[in-house]
Amino acid sequence: MSKRPLFSIIIPTHNRLTQLRNCLQSICKLSYPRERFEVIVVDDGGKTPLENTVIEFKETLNIRLFTQKNSGPATARNTGAGKARGRFLAFLDDDCAPNSNWLEVIESHLLKKPKSVIGGRTINALSENPFSTASQLLIDYLYHYFFKIKNHTLSFITSNNMAISSECFHLIGGFNPSFYLAAAEDREFCNRCRYHGIEIVYVPEAVVYHTHHLTFKSFFKQHFNYGRGAFLFYKITGLNNGILPGIESLSFYLNLFRYPFLHARTKTALALLSLLVTSQVANAMGFFWEKVKYQKSGS
Repeated sequence: MSKRPLFSIIIPTHNRLTQLRNCLQSICKLSYPRERFEVIVVDDGGKTPLENTVIEFKETLNIRLFTQKNSGPATARNTGAGKARGRFLAFLDDDCAPNSNWLEVIESHLLKKPKSVIGGRTINALSENPFSTASQLLIDYLYHYFFKIKNHTLSFITSNNMAISSECFHLIGGFNPSFYLAAAEDREFCNRCRYHGIEIVYVPEAVVYHTHHLTFKSFFKQHFNYGRGAFLFYKITGLNNGILPGIESLSFYLNLFRYPFLHARTKTALALLSLLVTSQVANAMGFFWEKVKYQKSGS
């Protein structure tokens, strides 16, 4: 390229060909000028080669494909960032579709605050799926509780809708590759951002739609893995020092139990509440499972 793009959109993917194609189709609909962004797809050791899929979009997008052995999304994002030409890095998951004005919104904030990490709003695109709905509702609640109720700066933003300058990304060392699961790598990344004085900014106008189909089994596994990631986060950051992290305040859980009733009718809200409780049980189980595993290994 003769001119450096302003944005590099980085998409890690693993064995989700249909979702990736839908994601790329949505990027084709961005209203942002084509010459101002590139797309980098990182195949994280998937079984199906992606060359033919990426070729489909060559005429429409400035797109490149890189492959790596299966190492997890944190490493895949680092691989993409290492190949990126853009001044800013915008991270998407392969099952996400950005709104047409997504990059314009992100640009307006990053140009004003280049030393910040931007997190947009993620909307569940599978409203008929109670497990997908509950999973996104929990993330929405965390943003709502810490950003609005507690009036705090967010402690983290999710990596499926995140943007940061390439300079800041490399300054803090990117994502920690020790996070081999899609769990807590964004939390640890944001923790280092704050340590380096990089402000975390929530921009709800930067919207992506998340199409993550879940069953009860995959919902439980997802939150079990979140618990595993939470233990890894505490181990890596040294926050626990052999002591379990503190439990959230009573107000946190009272507001969590009320939250579904603000967004759904009573019967649906009760079902969502039961899934939120299940997610917390699964999270705790995953945390203790990883802790026991760590203690047995003697690491």
